Formats: sequence, structure tokens, C-alpha cells
Amino acid sequence: MSNDLFGDRLLMIDDEPALGQIVKRVAKACGFEVIVTDDPAAFTRAAREWHPSVIMLDLKMPGTDGVQLLRSLAADNCTAHVVLTSGSDTKIVESAMRLGRDRGLNMSEALPKPMRVERLKTRLAEFKRVSTPLLSTDLAAALATDRLFLEYQPKLDCHLGRITGAEALVRWRHPTRGVIRPDQFIGLAEETGLIHEVTDWVIATAAAQAASWQADHLDLEIAVAVNFSARDLANLELPDRLQQHCLNAAIDPAFLTLELTETGAMREAVQMMDVLTRLRLKGFKLSIDDFGTGYSSLVQLQQAPFSEIKIDLSFVTRMMSNPGCRVIVEIIIDLARKLGLQSVAEGVEDSAALKTLIDMGCDMAQGYYISRPMAPDLMPRFVRGYEAARAKTAA
Repeated sequence: MSNDLFGDRLLMIDDEPALGQIVKRVAKACGFEVIVTDDPAAFTRAAREWHPSVIMLDLKMPGTDGVQLLRSLAADNCTAHVVLTSGSDTKIVESAMRLGRDRGLNMSEALPKPMRVERLKTRLAEFKRVSTPLLSTDLAAALATDRLFLEYQPKLDCHLGRITGAEALVRWRHPTRGVIRPDQFIGLAEETGLIHEVTDWVIATAAAQAASWQADHLDLEIAVAVNFSARDLANLELPDRLQQHCLNAAIDPAFLTLELTETGAMREAVQMMDVLTRLRLKGFKLSIDDFGTGYSSLVQLQQAPFSEIKIDLSFVTRMMSNPGCRVIVEIIIDLARKLGLQSVAEGVEDSAALKTLIDMGCDMAQGYYISRPMAPDLMPRFVRGYEAARAKTAA
């Protein structure tokens, strides 16, 4: 039975009562029903009968261990998001996550101990459910009534120390459900065939915004990165449509970078090369997003007309504590440089991570340490403020 019928439910097993109470309080504040237990039998029973949407599971407990519980969840065909919580060695956690995935479980990024409350809140917000039947009815109307909007997360040029770009992030302002994030409706748009309309709207809006910032006489011209779907590659007219949006906004396509996930970039090779090559011919830049999380061929990466590699945040956020992640980030930066591509790191959350990326030779960085996503009208003030602070530090 689908967990969608039961709403937002969190099941947690952990032998630390204090941590369990913190998670319970935070999860309830986020709108979850919560069960916390340290009893493996009670946990297994709740996983089968209570239908949680999220499971938080401690790997190391007296009398049992997380690998045994993962095996049990897989045997019951559990469909919940599974989050490992552990203070164990990162290699052990990564091995357990691979085991879970190989057994067909929906494994999500682990939450290391000690657990940060803000990170917990962010992760729980990502797991909040949205009613798919309701969205199916409303998405077309949202496009027609201008209920989609874009926020922009600034991107730092690591060599210049200046804000030279921003990633456009689409949101949906629903009349009853509030703001809905893209991960909760882009899949629906793909399934219902509305993805091309969503892509057109995002590109047209981002192009117009880039032109508006230029008209605002920013000291720096802001390039805008926009995500698009692998489903868009099925349409051979995509390059012409996107070029027309730029013409309408009177903006050079070179100011737009189109981001495609690694998994999407490596399917339909001939069709992909046709569309992506024409996009590059028209002046658009192309980024391969979430790099390192898929199984891309290095030959395809070398042959495809990408201009940028974007390092997945799962590596960047852990590189300061995980030597393996640090090596992966460094290798990707070096690979990009040797292929003549720009490297972009997402998920930069502190000054130490940013300094490390700069030392590694990374070209661009974005993340909460630099800035959270913001409304477009706030960008000019943010850029000028960043410039002023940089000049003051240099003096």
C-alpha cells in the first residue's frame, strides 16, 4: 500500500533518549506524526503497520544493528525515505547506504551525529508530502495564472572573489498549500507532459530577469543558470524555442547556462548530442549537474558540448570531514580543468569549505555560506553589498 495515503509520518529508532526527544519535537513542529523507539521489535511492527513516510535509523545499537533492520525493511518492501543516523566511521555509513540501495530501499543522505537541528529541519522539509492528485489538477492552472516564481541563489567566482552569477530556482505559490518546491512538482510536470511549458516559462522569466539586472546597471553582469529536464531533449525544436525567449528579452544566450543532471545527460546519446550541440551553437552554456552521482562515461563527457561541471553537494558538504569526498571533489575539479570546463561546487556551508575549494582551483561556488536563494529584486543590493564588503576587506 502506498504511504501517500497516510501523510507525513516519521519513525525513529535510536538508543539515545535525549536525541529522540529532540527529533520528535522538531519533527512535530514540521508537521509530522512521530514515533520514537529503542525497541527493534516495536520498530519493525510500526514500520509494517503504521506506514511511515520517513524512517530514521541508528546504525549501532545494543542487541541489534542497522544493517539487520535495513534487511528487515527491504523484506517488507518498505517505500519510506530511510535516513541513517550514526556517529560511526563514514566508510561504514556509506557501506550501509549502499547495502540499503542494493536491497531496493529509498536511501537518503545520512545525518551524522552529533545532529544539527537546522540540518534536521531542512531535511524534514524536503520529505514533506504534497497531494499528487491535487497538483495534477492545479499545475496547468498555475502556469496560466502566473503562480510560478523564481528565486535566485548567488554564485561566487572563486578567482575574482565576486558574485558573477546566480542559479534560478523555480517555486510554485499554491493558494492553499503555500510555496511548493520543484522536487515536489517537476516529476509531475514530466509525467503529465507539462514539463515543456514549465521549461519555457522558466527560461523566458530568467532571460527577462537577466536583462532587467543589466538595465539596473549592476557593476557586474549576472549570468543565470537554469535547470531543465532530460524530457526536454526529446524535442528537437528546443534550441529554437529557447533562443526566441532570449530574443524576446533582448539578452545574449551566453548569459544563460542550462543545467542538466548527469543521469539525464547520459541517455538518448544521439538525440542529446543533436539538441545540446545546437544549443551551444546558439550561444547557450551547458552544465552537467549533480556530477559524481551517476554513472556517466568519460568518453561521453569529453564528446558532449558541455561548458561546465557542477559538483554534487553530497560531496561538497562532507569533504571537510570525509577524506574520500574531499578526494572526489579535487579529482572532479582537476578533470574539469583538463577538459577545458568550468567547475562549480554547490553546497558550500562554511568559510573552511570555501577556502578549500579556492585552494583546489574550483572556478565557482554557491551555497548557504555565500547566500540563500532570494527574490530577484534583492539581488542588486546583495551584489553591491558583497562588492563593498570585499573592497573593505582588501583595503
